[in-house]
Amino acid sequence: MYTKQEVSKQKQAFWTAFGRYMKPVLSADGEQIGWINYKTGNKYVSFRMDVDSRRAILSVVLDHPDPGARQVYFDRFVQLKDILYDPLGEEDWVWQAIISFLKPRIKALDAFWSMVRYQFSNLG
Repeated sequence: MYTKQEVSKQKQAFWTAFGRYMKPVLSADGEQIGWINYKTGNKYVSFRMDVDSRRAILSVVLDHPDPGARQVYFDRFVQLKDILYDPLGEEDWVWQAIISFLKPRIKALDAFWSMVRYQFSNLG
C-alpha cells in the first residue's frame, strides 16, 4: 500500500510526464496549448482529466449557475456528440494504457471544441 505522499508524488510525476509528452502536440487550430489545464474560453465549460489506480477519466464539466442554462448547454453537447465521436471512431470510450487513452481523446475534444465553441458563446 502506498502512503498519501507516495500517491501524490506518483500523480505529480505522471502529469509532468504527460505534459512533456503532449507539449509538441498543437491544438486543432495549430496553436500551442496547455493540455493538462485546457482552457475552453467559456467560463461555464471546462475539460478535466483525472487518473487513479483503476481508471482514467476525461470529462466535460458544465458549471453554469443557472440549472436551465446548464440544461441548454448539456442539450447542445448531446446534439453535437457525433462531431466528437467521428475522429475516434468510437462512441463509448473504453480503457487503454493511460497516456494512449488520454492523448487521442483530449485531442478529439480539442478538435470538437474548435469547431463548436461559438455555438456556446450566446447560450448565457
